[in-house]
Amino acid sequence: MNISNHIQDLLYRYECVVLPGFGAFLSQKQSAYIDENSKEFYPPNKVISFNRQLIKNDGLLANYVADVESVKYNTANNMIQEFVYDLENSLQNDAKAELANIGKFYLDQEDKLQFDPFSEINFLTQSFGLASYKTAPIQREVYKKQVEELEEKTPLLFTPERRRSSFLKYAAIGLIALGVSSFAGLNIYSSQVSKHNIAEQQEAESKLQEQIQQATFVIDNPLPAVTFEVEKQSGDYHIVAGAFRVEENAQKKVDELREDGHKARLIGANKYGLHQVVYSSHQSRREAINKLYEVKRSNEAAWLLVQEL
Repeated sequence: MNISNHIQDLLYRYECVVLPGFGAFLSQKQSAYIDENSKEFYPPNKVISFNRQLIKNDGLLANYVADVESVKYNTANNMIQEFVYDLENSLQNDAKAELANIGKFYLDQEDKLQFDPFSEINFLTQSFGLASYKTAPIQREVYKKQVEELEEKTPLLFTPERRRSSFLKYAAIGLIALGVSSFAGLNIYSSQVSKHNIAEQQEAESKLQEQIQQATFVIDNPLPAVTFEVEKQSGDYHIVAGAFRVEENAQKKVDELREDGHKARLIGANKYGLHQVVYSSHQSRREAINKLYEVKRSNEAAWLLVQEL
């Protein structure tokens, strides 16, 4: 019977798999660790434990068995009961029983059921393909004692360290002198380049002024003057089309009304900070009311605004 294999499959997906009438298998995630004694590295895994108190059928195992074995739900429950019966018989007769790849059960001296999980299979899907391995300690070579012995045998005045330090001292002095001379030469060169650039710029400006003074412009046929007649709206009576929080949206509304033939424009923001768009402005109330009646045919929300000085 493959009930043990079905439990194993469910342990990959769920943290609790109940074997009805017998107990529940629980899984808990464990982080990666190193065994200090064996120096072995273990990847993250699921630790399997067993709880004898959880025996109520939750339907998980039965539904899975019915689906995989292509049997009815009641038949799957009967198969599970037979499997539990065989486990109980093994414990009574041999005081032990095993579930393949999951763990083994045994009765202790006080006839209490104990469970030891197997560690061959890692039920954590995120660690698929990861296996444990042993780590070797890092071997570091220490040369301190050898160096001390060489220093005792070699005179202090002729040690390579003293020669090297003297050479480094003179080399440092030479580099400093070279750097100072290079810095001074760079300053002289920069000063000469700046003077040359200033002289060239002054000469170019004088030539440009001379050319401007010599240039003459003659227009034989002057262009006729162009006159634009712009109708400027004025008046304290405004037909308001709407008020907008964003000025860009208000300008879009003005463009739409102008395309429809209205003399729309912005009259500024009101005390609430809203940008007001008007169809038109008028000098008298009568003209404004007549225009309002005309506009309301297409926009019921239009209204009359009177700005009093």
